[in-house]
Amino acid sequence: MKILIIGGGNMGATFAESFLSAHIIRPNDLTILESNETRAEQLRRQLHATVECQPDHYISQHNLLVLAVKPQDAPNLYEAIRPYLHPEQLVLSIMAGVRMDTIEAGLGAQKIVRSMPNLPAQVGMGMTAFTARPEVTRQELIAVQNLLSTTGRAIYFEDEQMIDAATAISGSGPAYVFFFMEAMINAATELGFNESQAELLVWQTFTGAMHLHNKNNLSCGEWIKRVASKGGTTEAAVNVFKGGALGETIEQGIYAAFRRAVELGR
Repeated sequence: MKILIIGGGNMGATFAESFLSAHIIRPNDLTILESNETRAEQLRRQLHATVECQPDHYISQHNLLVLAVKPQDAPNLYEAIRPYLHPEQLVLSIMAGVRMDTIEAGLGAQKIVRSMPNLPAQVGMGMTAFTARPEVTRQELIAVQNLLSTTGRAIYFEDEQMIDAATAISGSGPAYVFFFMEAMINAATELGFNESQAELLVWQTFTGAMHLHNKNNLSCGEWIKRVASKGGTTEAAVNVFKGGALGETIEQGIYAAFRRAVELGR
């Protein structure tokens, strides 16, 4: 498979590195289209892959095109690359909020896969949701899943609306985690810890909790019960969270993110 990644920003470079590190493709089977010449030169040195700065006939020689530009740049991208596409090419979009029918209208392509990765893909711990048009064959879908899995985990959904829902959960989710961690760090400094001590306490607590969860089959609620002994310190904190409707507030925030994802898709 020859792959063209269009857009050499953080996520485009992450996918390129992941594909190469997993040895799914060879460097001479990977091309990156990056219009910024300074960034293009950085990518050439970093990845030892072919990096082009302008669209041309080489586009038609690739089996898979990965659209890794910002959504607002998509209309200009469609106009620039459409003359070089052919019907058998597979298009994988990692553009947030851009629906498959919009991509079809812009490119004239039908074999389209839409995905929503998240930031931890940069360290191989990403969570990517994806869906596809009916024209994408099962074999092509498996190939795409293998590619996406090089950045972490990938899950397929038949209903495209679930990509918007996944955007609100896993796509935006790392920011929710960092928000909660930041609040804990602020509380720790107010309790007298210096900043480095506060960060270590919080970061290791989150890391340890996730490892603990991954080693067992207990639900989050069951873990809370194990930590929160009756009349103890944890129960006191959890009671405050419940009294302030923290859980409901988090759910409302996620629904707001989902509604915004749907709006952007329109």
